[in-house]
Amino acid sequence: MTTPDINTRIQDLIAQNKVLVFMKGSKLMPQCGFSNNVVQILNMLGVTYETIDVLSDPEIRQGIKDYSNWPTIPQVYVNGEFLGGSDILIDLYQKGELQEKIEVAIAS
Repeated sequence: MTTPDINTRIQDLIAQNKVLVFMKGSKLMPQCGFSNNVVQILNMLGVTYETIDVLSDPEIRQGIKDYSNWPTIPQVYVNGEFLGGSDILIDLYQKGELQEKIEVAIAS
């Protein structure tokens, strides 16, 4: 059960970062293959992004799933919009749409 405090924390984190990844581990040390895929894609695009390690924060780990109504980690937010997880990011990247979304977000 997610508390209102967790939702507020999550909203604040998303609002404070143009590109934010809720993931297992950190961008320097991803702790799962899916999180690593997302980090590799964002690094290839050369964008500035922040990560939140859900393994070190069980409240956030469950809270973000409830918040986004998405059952898996990682979760990627760009300009406050939930894009999806690893598969969706790979798809957007391959179509060239991810870079566009991120450029628009950073410019806004």
